[in-house]
Amino acid sequence: MNIVIQQGRVIDPSQHLDAVTNIYITRGHILAIGDQPPEGFVANEVIQAENKWVFPGLIDMQARLGEPGQHHTGTIASETKAAVAGGITGLCCPPDTDPVTDSQAVAELIQRRARQAATAFVMPIGALTQSLNGERLSEMYALKQGGCIALSQANRPIQNPLILKNALDYAASHNLLVMLRAENQQLKNNGVAHSGAVSSRLGLPGIPPSAETIALARDLILVEESGVRAHFSQLSCARSVEMIHTAKQRGLPVTCDVAIHQLHLSEMDVMTFSSLTHVTPPLRSHADREALRMGVKTGIIDAIVSDHTPLGRDDKQLPFGESTPGISGLETLLALTLRLVDEGVLTLSQAIQLLSEHPANILGLNVGRLAKGNSADLVIFNPNEVWQVRSEHLHSAGKNTPFNGWEFNGQVEMTLFQGRPVYRAEDR
Repeated sequence: MNIVIQQGRVIDPSQHLDAVTNIYITRGHILAIGDQPPEGFVANEVIQAENKWVFPGLIDMQARLGEPGQHHTGTIASETKAAVAGGITGLCCPPDTDPVTDSQAVAELIQRRARQAATAFVMPIGALTQSLNGERLSEMYALKQGGCIALSQANRPIQNPLILKNALDYAASHNLLVMLRAENQQLKNNGVAHSGAVSSRLGLPGIPPSAETIALARDLILVEESGVRAHFSQLSCARSVEMIHTAKQRGLPVTCDVAIHQLHLSEMDVMTFSSLTHVTPPLRSHADREALRMGVKTGIIDAIVSDHTPLGRDDKQLPFGESTPGISGLETLLALTLRLVDEGVLTLSQAIQLLSEHPANILGLNVGRLAKGNSADLVIFNPNEVWQVRSEHLHSAGKNTPFNGWEFNGQVEMTLFQGRPVYRAEDR
């Protein structure tokens, strides 16, 4: 099918492109970008995009889909529908599935279900250790052969430094990308909120910043020794941003991301005692939030993720400390990132890069850009549409969002995946 998207403001930071022009699509790929159609091109469908933005489909490097194992919280079909409603056409799902993604069979199952849904590109992340127990290394190379885009421990970091060292050495020998979450379990000590005035006032067990920074320091030393390509997931502390900056200056092969809710919320939002603000790592201080914002602005932080975790009502209708941590974030990732543009933290080009080109580069994928010959994964965005988050209207099976009632300027009007419209605003 031949499609032309006419007179949209086409924005592709990877090509320094920001112009009102046309995009020509054939057989699911971008044929050309320009005012004049390629020779012999006849459109079967014309999509008018005047006064709209057109940019690459977004890549979310951290999104749980519920399946396999937690079907009551979501499925690959339901969560990829939520993803494309938010302009996301590629997702990385961490290995803390049930069963754990520590075998080719589970990785292939996830990819098969994603192909059946045919809504977005789902990339499984394999487990670093068997069953994520932090003891015996997984069959890493087999996981790579099975389609895993990277290796990780999800939210269960390896505590034994010798085992982590062996894992990083092995991953480096096969040029595998490792995603690390820095957290010291002894210092975390079953805490549920940032260690500070708010947790003390509410009587919640606190998690000090050192639970992250001490683990990060250890991990950076082991990364330097092994030479592995390492990506640090979900930074939450100001000191962590400084440490990553220093590591990059010293030439270590490291990148990092931050969850979007960490750029808008802080420990003060926990004052309501709402379990919807219970996340891991916890919402930190205002100073930490500002440091994270400066990190994305200056490029120290390479990507923004949703850290999407769909949960059932029963998981959140519990006292704060007993509730399951997590936010349903796929459908608010783009809106919250663009709010940083409205607030002067990011330029529009930076915002799109942090959600498309940069994640694609980290993962080694030829996506996240509107280049000729690339898969036609793109978003048509109406910057003049005002909408309000309503949890009951989310496409995700998880309605657990602390942003319920927030109002945003601009909304996804259409998402194309492999040249097919997989979401239209009228479907909302």
